[in-house]
Amino acid sequence: MLRVRAKAIVSAAVVVAEGLVKHFGRRLAVDNVSFVLAPGEVLGLLGPNGSGKSTILRMLVGYLRPSGGRACIAGHDVVTDGAAARAQIGYVPEDVPLYEGMRAEEFLRMMAALKGVAGRRIRSAVDRVCGALELDDVRRLIIRQLSRGYRQRLSIAQALLNEPPLLILDEPTTGLDPRQIIEWRKLMVALSGRHAILVTSHNLNEIEKVADRAAILLDGRLLAIEDLRSNRRTGVDLESRFLELTAP
Repeated sequence: MLRVRAKAIVSAAVVVAEGLVKHFGRRLAVDNVSFVLAPGEVLGLLGPNGSGKSTILRMLVGYLRPSGGRACIAGHDVVTDGAAARAQIGYVPEDVPLYEGMRAEEFLRMMAALKGVAGRRIRSAVDRVCGALELDDVRRLIIRQLSRGYRQRLSIAQALLNEPPLLILDEPTTGLDPRQIIEWRKLMVALSGRHAILVTSHNLNEIEKVADRAAILLDGRLLAIEDLRSNRRTGVDLESRFLELTAP
């Protein structure tokens, strides 16, 4: 019975990573990492610099080819069915290349076309993400005029134009001030109702507040996956668990 239930969970998952490995020459950057991400779930990838967080994301989105193992996005293998897998992902890297001379709305229309949104649906797609990300007041401004917080919202908005089941965020709170981080936290809660979210961060406090689970990595290895919902009920502190697991 448990085996059948496990198979059902995997078949419904948005992300299935099985034994992912990545070598850069002789350096082993990711060492046999496996995890599953369900619809509507927020999973945080935590670890010090060099732990493999961004490398894992880049394998999932097709920027890097795994040296071993496999990963599927909404049932599509990221290597053998890469185009279909990428179509299921909204990706926000740490430094999104925004075209600062364009207006925010113009940038979103361009990105919608690049993502394959049908011409007749581009306007409604832009209206939808501007409403969801509270960008209506700035959509006609030149991007260089936007604050860091609004730029981050614009980066997330472009990732959602094609309504992907998976949203991937790499260090999304870098450079945000305390008020902007609070707004980001509320945004993650709202978006998780419609998307599975995979997020990397150095900020344990923010992951503890917004994620359902946290995968803790060190030197490319997966040390543990913490159930943060259970931890919150029992008073287990993520910072203490992180220090315990990553202690030399």
